[in-house]
Amino acid sequence: MSDTKNEAAWMRLFEKHKILEKIEKHGMFEITSRQINEFREARLMTKFDYRKNLPEVFKKNKLAILPITRGSYLISQFEAYKDFEETDNEIIKVPFPSNIESIDYENITSESTALNCAYVSGILADFIEDEEILPTVSGRMSSEAFNFLIKTHSGSDVRVNVINSQIEIDGGYEGVETFSLIEAKNSLSDDFLIRQLYYPYRLWRNKVSKKVKPLFLVYSNGIFTFYEYEFQEPENYNSLTLVKQKRYSIEETEISLEDILEVVNRIRIVNEPEVPFPQADSFRRIINLCELLNETELTRDEITANYDFDPRQTNYYTDAGRYLGLINKRKEGGQIIFSLTDEGLRLLRLKYKPRQLRLVELILSHKVFNETFKLCLSQGAMPSKDEIVNIMKHSNLYNVKSKDTYYRRASTISGWINWILELTRLSIHDSGK
Repeated sequence: MSDTKNEAAWMRLFEKHKILEKIEKHGMFEITSRQINEFREARLMTKFDYRKNLPEVFKKNKLAILPITRGSYLISQFEAYKDFEETDNEIIKVPFPSNIESIDYENITSESTALNCAYVSGILADFIEDEEILPTVSGRMSSEAFNFLIKTHSGSDVRVNVINSQIEIDGGYEGVETFSLIEAKNSLSDDFLIRQLYYPYRLWRNKVSKKVKPLFLVYSNGIFTFYEYEFQEPENYNSLTLVKQKRYSIEETEISLEDILEVVNRIRIVNEPEVPFPQADSFRRIINLCELLNETELTRDEITANYDFDPRQTNYYTDAGRYLGLINKRKEGGQIIFSLTDEGLRLLRLKYKPRQLRLVELILSHKVFNETFKLCLSQGAMPSKDEIVNIMKHSNLYNVKSKDTYYRRASTISGWINWILELTRLSIHDSGK
């Protein structure tokens, strides 16, 4: 269990108000901001944008929390989250207007800047497929009153009444025929909180005559990924389906196998660092963590509480960044603090293509990744775990000893090699051995 202030405060709240017993009896429990504030500020205690952010007592009992007024919440076994679906890996290259000087598209560090960039570059117009699109609403506002059905983990639907809950819209864009409401993130995740799309959708569906489109934008590593959803039953929280997904870039993203091989040919193999060997299969998440640290230093608890990491993953992914020489770790005032190294800071200043190639160089300068990559190319398939483990055992890895550890870490090696190959749009299939 994560040893955070939120965890401790929620445990005390559950004990004081006998929340589990009341949920078992009544199906849900209503809690007020005043009750939460007795232990910690409600604003900090109720922001769970991803499943992994939920306190352990919520996860263990399949619970989620939703606001129903400006000062009260419902806790129940709500199915409140939805997994992201990836349908299209093609990246559409768009030009940036030469007359715009106030946006640095090579240095996007906030969700609002990503949205502005998507608007002025025409990405939004292409994705929304409407004419004369203009930004019209954003910020915090009241939800007004509505009710809806939501699924619970028991399989039943329950009705929830919302009256003047606070909502926040990152961007509302109106065209001739549509009104698009956008939730924007600059951090990668496996899932998202449906409420962030649903509450604004319900508010504005009753205010405009045009079709309301709920959109989600994820910006990371120079790529704008847009998702369009549709609530097939407007009064059903869980009725959203993915309509389409597209990826865009303003920078040049074409990387060839020849580009990769040029990097391979100039690499010098480095000694293995005395940090835990990576167990972090998604290399995109490592890049995104570096982007977040480029904005500010973060404590271990801040990474766990605010991004889609559980405590163990926070350790794994920060260790992976340290392994590559991108992330520093220090202890200060009883807390573990992470920041970018000089190498990490230089990396984030590079444009898309040289940044990816520098990351390739950092990965393949380690013998185990280098040899696995070359074997992958020579046989046209990802080496089996047995083959990867054999390479690992001859690569002088730091503190990797047990058979189980070798095999768990092997999946990270194949994950990072796949990331390199995906840069070139190559399709290398797992050998399945």
